[in-house]
Amino acid sequence: MKKIEAIVFDFDGTLAELTIDFDEMKKRLKALGSAFLDPLPEKDAPALEWVDFIADCLAEDDPELGKEFHTRCRFLIISMEVEAARNGRLFPFTFDILSALRDSGIKTGIITRNTASAVRELVPEINNLSGCFLSREDVQNVKPHPEHLFKALEVIGVAPENSLMVGDHTMDIETGKRAGAMTAGVATGRMSLEGLKQADPDFVAADCAELMQLLENKGLVTNNL
Repeated sequence: MKKIEAIVFDFDGTLAELTIDFDEMKKRLKALGSAFLDPLPEKDAPALEWVDFIADCLAEDDPELGKEFHTRCRFLIISMEVEAARNGRLFPFTFDILSALRDSGIKTGIITRNTASAVRELVPEINNLSGCFLSREDVQNVKPHPEHLFKALEVIGVAPENSLMVGDHTMDIETGKRAGAMTAGVATGRMSLEGLKQADPDFVAADCAELMQLLENKGLVTNNL
């Protein structure tokens, strides 16, 4: 493997405690959807993609109704994200890792499907933590679409093959693979180590602190982390 020049991190579940109840979010979204379209078509997808799918279904007959549904769902999602952020916190190792990487010359970025307002509710200084912070509002296509990672790497000026994508979900690993980056899974979110291994990342670790030690032992990052 090449020496790592940049590490891009997911946020919730990777650098901060995952406090969003996605099951409750989907439950509320489906209740709202039933008021617009009954019965709802079956679609197994994350919340953002599910909302887009139902909005598109509605828009086939009534474009304005599709827009209204999409807007109301986005307000519901954002309100839950911001509320969750008020009860969240960064992991104890987050500041130290990002600071040590910066001091060692390794560039960093943070990308998230979360809304920027929720992240800033938890970390007002989020833009100062790394070389790049991109929420879902900053890209046309959020992860696992590689555009999310490509844009972050463009901002910090590192090629995908010299970068590492780190996250707590197989979606993050998929994002990195689709972009041509190295990948790492950390079991600090919703998925276990065994669950993360199913996506075949280059590295797996209990958390980001353990991951940094693993990378250091392999000589992929400098030994002052």
